[in-house]
Amino acid sequence: MNQRINTIAHILNHSRDGISISQLAEQFHVSQRTIRNDLKELNILLQQNNQPKLSIGKNGQVTPPECFEQLIPYISAGDFYDYKLSPDERIQAAAAMLVSASGYVTLATIAENLFVSRATVINDLDGIRSFIEKGSLELLSRANKGLYVTGKESDKRRFLLQLLRGEISKEQNVVSQHISVQAGDPVIIQKIISEQEHVHEQFLTDSSFQDLRLYLGIMINRNKQGEILEPQSKTDGEKYPMAQDILRYISQYCGVATTEDDIYLLCDMLNHAKYIRQQRSFEQDAVKIQMITRQFIDCISDELEIDLNSDYDFFENLSNHLESIFSQSVIPYPDQAIMDEVLEENQAIVEVIRQKIPVIANHISREMTEMEIIYIAIHVCAAIERKKNKEIAFQVIVACHAGIGTSQLLMEKLKKHFHFQIVDVISSHEAQNIPAGKADFIISTVPLRDCKLDYVIVSPTFNDSDYVRVGSKIDALRNSRNLPSRVEERAISAKGVIERIRPVVYREVPEYAVELMKLLRREIRNYFNQSAGADAEIFSPYLHHLLSPDFIELDVECKDWQDAVRRSAEKLVERGYIESRYIDAMIANIEENGPYVVLSKGFAVPHEGLEAGSIRVGMYMIRLKTPVPFGAEELDPVEFVCCLSAVDHKTHLKAFFNLVNMLHNDKFKEMLHCCRTPEEATTIIEKYEYGTMG
Repeated sequence: MNQRINTIAHILNHSRDGISISQLAEQFHVSQRTIRNDLKELNILLQQNNQPKLSIGKNGQVTPPECFEQLIPYISAGDFYDYKLSPDERIQAAAAMLVSASGYVTLATIAENLFVSRATVINDLDGIRSFIEKGSLELLSRANKGLYVTGKESDKRRFLLQLLRGEISKEQNVVSQHISVQAGDPVIIQKIISEQEHVHEQFLTDSSFQDLRLYLGIMINRNKQGEILEPQSKTDGEKYPMAQDILRYISQYCGVATTEDDIYLLCDMLNHAKYIRQQRSFEQDAVKIQMITRQFIDCISDELEIDLNSDYDFFENLSNHLESIFSQSVIPYPDQAIMDEVLEENQAIVEVIRQKIPVIANHISREMTEMEIIYIAIHVCAAIERKKNKEIAFQVIVACHAGIGTSQLLMEKLKKHFHFQIVDVISSHEAQNIPAGKADFIISTVPLRDCKLDYVIVSPTFNDSDYVRVGSKIDALRNSRNLPSRVEERAISAKGVIERIRPVVYREVPEYAVELMKLLRREIRNYFNQSAGADAEIFSPYLHHLLSPDFIELDVECKDWQDAVRRSAEKLVERGYIESRYIDAMIANIEENGPYVVLSKGFAVPHEGLEAGSIRVGMYMIRLKTPVPFGAEELDPVEFVCCLSAVDHKTHLKAFFNLVNMLHNDKFKEMLHCCRTPEEATTIIEKYEYGTMG
């Protein structure tokens, strides 16, 4: 059952007089036919459980049976709307609050966070104390100050990790849903672990990988609170270099100081972790799929006359989705109703995608299904909505019912994908007190009772269907009334300031622009107390980082395309980036799949997968003295060949994305054609890359 049906059930539960199908259709921005199908599913579910069905009148009025409140468990087991914690769950959540706190915590604070009375917390106190003692910790109480947990800092961190893993209690794990015990960008943390697995050739099992990710989030939170580890047993064992490198990047990209004792404790965790003998699964065709994705985006941008090439989120999300299409015979798609809405409301876009789908389908051994095409359309529609929404800075309130961590995660995803001013974050029960003019609408994870503002319901994980749902709400608001641009009211950020001053710097002082922008970026981020990680996805190197002067060679003589591929890879073999067999695999790949590696007129990026002998992320670019044909028709002959070595799906992605965008600029290619030294080539790449991305 999809989320909308679940939500409709809760709306009916709180609508004593019922609600009409037309009202539900308007609220969810779907057709009345879609709502009727949802209600039919609800009735089937109730009937299967021998429960009375909903009544639907001739006028479309939907009335729940008198005992409908008792039927909700049949419909949405595990839902957190109006969820009441059990005594054991309260104890678990309160323990997490106390152990993760830096200082004393009052009974009133615990009661407020768990939505219970102070008396309830007092009654739970013995249970909380016993629960905390399981972690070799002690709960102390001090008059006029509150409660405080004593014990080793390492034991506190291990206790919180066990709570997140659900090891201490058999009860449903509510800590991650109600209490924030972690910090740091989980995407960056995951990237750091993944890259260091490959660097040190130590590949964790899935469970150990998740344990490490959870622990690092806890460590970042504790260190930022000033809770420093006690002295640890020193070790310089096999896992010490890996622990040291992980924490070096955690410090750099998550803006937190770490100590030598943090390294020793992490080293101990890595010593006790479980590993697999072979590398983590890596789709052999990952880079190929990313190149096909770029070609597809380019084609539909031309056809729709909407430039989607600069949307990094679109490129990454769509290439990840296409990997699943390439790897599976048939993909199960959730939420059929959302598919129908896309088909009904975006026929022109779907038709363009059908026309251009051969760009993708020609590389798949089976025929693509209609659902696969429509789901690609969802990604395209989301990208178009993001582009539209940059015109107006909508003011939005975020409402959640599942705790601080959920709110923060949802906020970050909204900021990343939409040009919103998030003016407030509230609990769902506060929505009825929000005045009508405080924001344009509310984005909520649950239905809101007696709310004066428009709102749209999304899942806490904010998936593709939610992109479309929020986009539809914005479209409706944009078309129904004149909204101000509110440019003057935009929240000021380091990234925003950098984006505004960059074109001025490159226009006024082009000869000093690259170095000046480096200095300005550093100073602006320091002023705003934002690390580069605040820009998101920056852990991947930029193109000019990979194509430094030592990785560029000019005026190389090659007799044919095979020779050009070899020459572009030889230095990477010498320097330990790839194995020699990688070269033969690249040539075989082009012979088998054709010259899809020619991305732009005169420019090819040969590559292969990790299993073919890729060791480190890297690039090596040669400029041919005499261009050679690759068999790419109008894109021949090829003057530049840039060998790419990828170690996973993402680390190379930003450099590759920036390269393809820069290849759309004829002046960029002309300058590379005319440059005289590798140093000059790197300077050109850096100038255009910062001019494009910032």
